[in-house]
Amino acid sequence: MGLFKAIGGAMGDVLSDQWREYFYCDAMERDVLVERGYKRKGKRGNNKGGDNIISNGSIISVADGQCMIVVDQGKVVELCAEPGEFVYDMSSEPSIVSGGLGHGLKESFKTIGKRISFGGEAPKEQRVYYFNTKEIMGNRYGTANPVPFRVVDKNIGLDVEIDIRCNGEYSYRITNPMLFYANVCGNVNEVYTRDQIDSQLKTELLTALQPAFARISEMGVRYSSLPAHTMEMAKTLNDLLSEQWGALRGIEIVAFGINSVKASAEDEKRIKDLQDFIKKQAADITEFDETLVKKLIEKITVFADHFAVEFKSGITINIEA
Repeated sequence: MGLFKAIGGAMGDVLSDQWREYFYCDAMERDVLVERGYKRKGKRGNNKGGDNIISNGSIISVADGQCMIVVDQGKVVELCAEPGEFVYDMSSEPSIVSGGLGHGLKESFKTIGKRISFGGEAPKEQRVYYFNTKEIMGNRYGTANPVPFRVVDKNIGLDVEIDIRCNGEYSYRITNPMLFYANVCGNVNEVYTRDQIDSQLKTELLTALQPAFARISEMGVRYSSLPAHTMEMAKTLNDLLSEQWGALRGIEIVAFGINSVKASAEDEKRIKDLQDFIKKQAADITEFDETLVKKLIEKITVFADHFAVEFKSGITINIEA
């Protein structure tokens, strides 16, 4: 089996054969991720076939922003992510036309796909599915609970952890339809819509925010400057979610937007007070300063082999005796 793209007048001759079956998918709605292909007799026919057999010589159409797969008995046997109209040839080897989705599809085909020969017998059941490979936008998120964020200011020696809340939107796209079919949607009667997976994706995204914030804070980015570093956030989240999203489901984050980031009024005041006080101090402290001690230190606990200095910022330093 295989797909062959007819060129120029050859396609006109092929489509003029009214007996040929024609598989297609109309423009996909923005909320549709996967849609089962329709079948009709001839390109200008209007009857939608109800059987699940793809005849030799059938025409399969693929539009921009779509990826088509042919499934036989639950196994992917053909894939095409290149726009155009293709002739289905059962006498040739299976084909992977990856288009702009990359060479990773060929590796997935080795695991998920199936190369079969029917020995002249007709296949029992086949389905054509179309995947929306456009950017899926407008996915809102918001932190119901505060997320820890480390505030580091090396200029003044400030290193403190605070809690922040944020909200915004992110977008994603299907980059490996074979993985998405095998591990997410499976056989679809009509359509598979984004609302069937969005809740799971949002939960996993929010879980990944804390380690993502940790990496961003190590770069010296302040929490108030996060909206200006959304590209770094998108890359970091893709790295953290690569196993769950990329390797398992065949999807990746395209963009990550932040509408607002807020720390509690108490944390904001604490940071401001510490910054103001430290900036007013001399660069080197050569003698005991009782005012400075009362301002910065919460308590000192003495142990047998060491003592712990707990600062009002929440940081504790252990010093060997």
